[in-house]
Amino acid sequence: MIPVIKWMVVLVLIVVTVTTVTPIMINHTTDLESIPEDEKLTEITSEKPLISLNDSSIMAAKPWEFTHRLSPYIHPQQYFINLYPHIKQGSFVGSVNITILLDTAQSYIKLHSKGLNITETKLNSSSITAFLYPEHDFLVVVPNKELSAGEYNLQVSFEGILYDRLVGFYGRGYTDSKSHEQHYMATSKFEPTYARLAFPCFDEPQMKSKFKISLTRPSGNNYIALSNMNQESEEINVPANGLTTVHFANTVPMSTYLACFIVCDFQSLEPVITNQGFPLTVYAKSGETENMKYAQHVGVKAMNYFVDYFGIQYPLPKLDLIPIPDFISGAMENWGLVTFREERVLFNESVNSINDQEVTAFVVSHELAHMWFGNLVTMKWWNDLWLNEGFATYMKYKASQVVHPDWDIDTISLIDCLQLSQYYDSNQNSSHAIVQDVSHPDQIPEMFDVISYRKGSSVLRMLEGVLGEEVFRIGVSAYLKRFAFKNAETDDLWTELQTANQNTVDVKKLMDTWIRQAGFPVVSAIRNGTKLTLKQQRFFSSSNNNSTVVSSPYNYKWEIPITYTTSNNNTVHKFWLTKDEDSITIDIPDAEWIKLNHRQIGYYIINYSESDWGLLGNLLEKNVDALSAADRSNLIYDAFSLAKANQLSFGIALNMTKYLSLEHHFVPWKVAAANLNILNEHLYQRPAQKNLEKYVQHLLGNIKEDFWNDSNDRSFLQRKLRATIFQLGCLYGLPSIQTKAYELFKQFLDEKVQLHPDIRYTVYTYGMSRSNESDWNRLWDLFINEQDPQKKEILKGALTSSKETSLLTRLLQYAKNESHVNSQDYLEIILQINHNPIGNQLAWDFLRNNWEYLIDRFPPNGWQLRSLTSSVYSRFNTHERIAEMNIFFDRYPKAVPANESKNSILEVVFENIKWLENYEPVISNWLRNSI
Repeated sequence: MIPVIKWMVVLVLIVVTVTTVTPIMINHTTDLESIPEDEKLTEITSEKPLISLNDSSIMAAKPWEFTHRLSPYIHPQQYFINLYPHIKQGSFVGSVNITILLDTAQSYIKLHSKGLNITETKLNSSSITAFLYPEHDFLVVVPNKELSAGEYNLQVSFEGILYDRLVGFYGRGYTDSKSHEQHYMATSKFEPTYARLAFPCFDEPQMKSKFKISLTRPSGNNYIALSNMNQESEEINVPANGLTTVHFANTVPMSTYLACFIVCDFQSLEPVITNQGFPLTVYAKSGETENMKYAQHVGVKAMNYFVDYFGIQYPLPKLDLIPIPDFISGAMENWGLVTFREERVLFNESVNSINDQEVTAFVVSHELAHMWFGNLVTMKWWNDLWLNEGFATYMKYKASQVVHPDWDIDTISLIDCLQLSQYYDSNQNSSHAIVQDVSHPDQIPEMFDVISYRKGSSVLRMLEGVLGEEVFRIGVSAYLKRFAFKNAETDDLWTELQTANQNTVDVKKLMDTWIRQAGFPVVSAIRNGTKLTLKQQRFFSSSNNNSTVVSSPYNYKWEIPITYTTSNNNTVHKFWLTKDEDSITIDIPDAEWIKLNHRQIGYYIINYSESDWGLLGNLLEKNVDALSAADRSNLIYDAFSLAKANQLSFGIALNMTKYLSLEHHFVPWKVAAANLNILNEHLYQRPAQKNLEKYVQHLLGNIKEDFWNDSNDRSFLQRKLRATIFQLGCLYGLPSIQTKAYELFKQFLDEKVQLHPDIRYTVYTYGMSRSNESDWNRLWDLFINEQDPQKKEILKGALTSSKETSLLTRLLQYAKNESHVNSQDYLEIILQINHNPIGNQLAWDFLRNNWEYLIDRFPPNGWQLRSLTSSVYSRFNTHERIAEMNIFFDRYPKAVPANESKNSILEVVFENIKWLENYEPVISNWLRNSI
């Protein structure tokens, strides 16, 4: 998410009286760390400095050094921004006029600026002293005398560059899919702290202001300019012939990270008018606009739903959706102008798979939920990021269910959200509280993770289950109305939900145990006749984790809403296991079986007695529909999670898969496949792997459905199931599927036969795994010449599936060329190679030998590089690897993420070694007995 900006413009602090002194630019190779501390705050000019830092007490004290935060007594009220991008030359010039309100007298003003050449600074039209303090990304303005409380105008002129980055205001070239001509555009990506790369600003979320934006574009070649608001006017041949300056309406109060500037030659579809009356317009590069129709369809339905659900109208006059050819994130919720990575939002039913359709629906719905959660009401500081991302994640499921009521979205959310979240939350190294202290800017990017998004969403789902849908909706709506155009904290939400539920539930007491401490509980449930005894403790995926390493205000106990059903009827029974109780025993009906955590709405794991696990497994083998698909997937997930944590026998977990030949819903199959694949990775090239393959082949071979019929008459869930089974058949060597898959691959390669989108990726990747260098070269040529982003994505995955190390090595070198592979995709190629059974060694060697290259392009605290490295380490299972890791970390200490330690990373490998020692014999025996 945060590529390193290789170039540095004015990385050394400049102290200037800007109208009379021209600063000397520091060479881009200058290392700031090599500059003596006493020289960093000196003026870099060709003449004698006009002032000395010791000329005043304020300069001597250097108060801007003491904190990364801006003053709470200085508030921007209005920005007037003018930007002129030279999109082909790769630079831009701009100016900003900021109306500022001072609550109290101030000796200086600090705001953010990074990577910009400041050419002029004025306060109330008078030249002033201004300098950059790059350690905190500050532009510091020092007046000749103290400023009294009141309103001021700060004017700054600046220059910047557009290329070599994917954040801030940046430029990109792309090729027209029909004419193959090169086109250029400028766009922006400001969240979390990159607006300062585009214009000097007060770049903190609580510093809301209005923005009056003007953009200069080329007059010809169908160029357009877009921003958050509607276009008000344009000036032809301004500032010069052949240029047009476009002026946009003033925005509502919003945070800097939500501003958006785009100059491009994209085309649009006819706007669709929402129920409220505003137009929703989609844009795309030439040849792709038709592929935005589905996103527009989802967008209109989602916006209509949100307006009705929240009871709050969308406050802007228009809404635009636009895919960007090279975009570092999946999407960005800029108010009124939402930007996307192309492959996340372009959709053509004849080209794209059912998975692509699901992704598009989810991504569009997520970003549009932000129009209320994040944009209308914004967190005060990044510690409460979950108020933005957790809510947007949860609301995307609600909106998608309205768009596609036949998709069973709530069950899908278990694998897309809750179970994925618990996977990370059960590991001490990757778990953290949803709300946690963010005291340094380096910590901000780390908040954009599974915990903020998916755990945040999951605990909201649990809370809605406790309060009821209507009470939850009323409380959420009241929260949004109370803090509209303002900033809020987590407790503000609890207050409104408390009022809505009329004190039937202590919301803060309940929810603080879930958001203010890491992890989640496992609840042991032991039946003795009609008595049920439950006890909670923190769940860890490894028995070696220690909950006392980081203290918790709740001693790692939770307020747990327990639900259960029994064999007697469909009634959902409810009671509480509180944080103050070591255990609780209740009376239950005399029943054959009991299933706790109905539909896995609670964010916890249940461990039954061995006999109750057996009864539930037998139940599914006799009657697969005795429990819902959500409950069936829950049982598989809990059983394997407990087995991996050494709290349940792997034999019992595997027993829960015996019924799968009868399973007709793809979600339980997907959960089982994910866990079987983990076993397959651990057992790679070991004797038990062959028996695992035979067992999965047995399950798949007993499925009665015809999966070769390509008909799109299948329902969404049937198509998802088909794709899942087809992929498993290729992976686990089911002859009928593997033979057909390779046959289809050769037909595609030799005869250009187009494959059904739902199985295309599996056919390509499996086919390439069995093919030679000649086929790989043909696939590479197809990849290079392919302009459709989704097709290109599939071909990219196939190229990483070769079993020839030399070809994978060649791909790593080819992919460095950005004319071949977009910068956004480079780390993904290494990650996909790592997932190749033969690729882990290659990825590790590449990581070690190219680490300096990688951190030049992608900083080590960015989520992409962190994901890659953790994925590589997680597959190690030998002491030789541990020795290699020690050497690597000693050489590159910053390869250890800021929120982890070397020992914690090494512990993952020690755990893998122990896993084989502890579990391989049990799994081998079970497989031998079950085949």
